[in-house]
Amino acid sequence: MSNETPIPLEINLHQKSRKLTISFSDGASFDYPSEYLRVFSPAAEVKASSEPVTGKESVNIKRIEPQGQYAIRLIFDDGHDTGIYSWETLYELGQQWETKWQAYLQRLEAIGYQRGASEVETDRRITIYYFSWLVQKLGKQSEEMILPASVSNIETLLTLLRRRRPDRADMLEMESIRPTVNKQFAESFTLLEDGDEVGLIPLSPTPPATPSM
Repeated sequence: MSNETPIPLEINLHQKSRKLTISFSDGASFDYPSEYLRVFSPAAEVKASSEPVTGKESVNIKRIEPQGQYAIRLIFDDGHDTGIYSWETLYELGQQWETKWQAYLQRLEAIGYQRGASEVETDRRITIYYFSWLVQKLGKQSEEMILPASVSNIETLLTLLRRRRPDRADMLEMESIRPTVNKQFAESFTLLEDGDEVGLIPLSPTPPATPSM
């Protein structure tokens, strides 16, 4: 059995959702939140610090720079740009995500730091546009909505819409909808921000059959 570290076959940066997705040659695929990659940066100054990195809840990756055939350098929007992430480091961070993240949260608790405590909560107003037969079934072409704190992404938005319209819940499942955010195709984890325009496009040309009673 080979002991070689799997290599990335595909690297995708989702800046809207602040995530990096990497698919490896052994079939494994990992989603890395930007905050996770930032606080576990392999940069010398980060690894040498006795205190955990804090205040990076909203950090994002600005760009990715290849480093030969063995690593990438991540440029973060907080100015951090000295972390060189080898394939081995990235694979380990993906495999050990849950363990490492829980240990990080425990370190924050030990120093009395609360994640997100410094962020000011403001209203997030979005506009939802419905397409195809959804217009008829829901009785509207669009609507404005102020998002509650529990709604952070497309998945939780669809959950809220299904709760509001239980009679149309089957039409608002992620499997039935192709969502867009600001006219770009989106994923279930795509984050929603103030001013976003969300489009909900049915995948099927006809609505789901209504079960007979």
